[in-house]
Amino acid sequence: MISVRFAIDSEGLYRGFTVEGHAEYADPGEDILCAAVSALTQNTVNSIEAFTEDEFVCDVDDGYLHVEFPEKLSEESKLLMNSLNLGLENIVRAYGTEWLEIVTEEV
Repeated sequence: MISVRFAIDSEGLYRGFTVEGHAEYADPGEDILCAAVSALTQNTVNSIEAFTEDEFVCDVDDGYLHVEFPEKLSEESKLLMNSLNLGLENIVRAYGTEWLEIVTEEV
């Protein structure tokens, strides 16, 4: 199962997110759910880097992505994070919580 944890501060602002695990929906290399989550999360990080001035810390490993935002995000990055959340929620709606869980935690 893939677990996505969004870190939100007391003001409801994104402070980061962590993605861990593999969906195991299909064999490695054929797993459309892992591919979809990877594409959404990597594109979000790449877009924040390319299109905003926002700083972040990123740690990547096999089946693991951790992103932290040390400062409040710009409106552009908030939109990108909301888009990531929407895309992931749509995967859950289409395939269920057996493969992907999304959790929001206050930090």
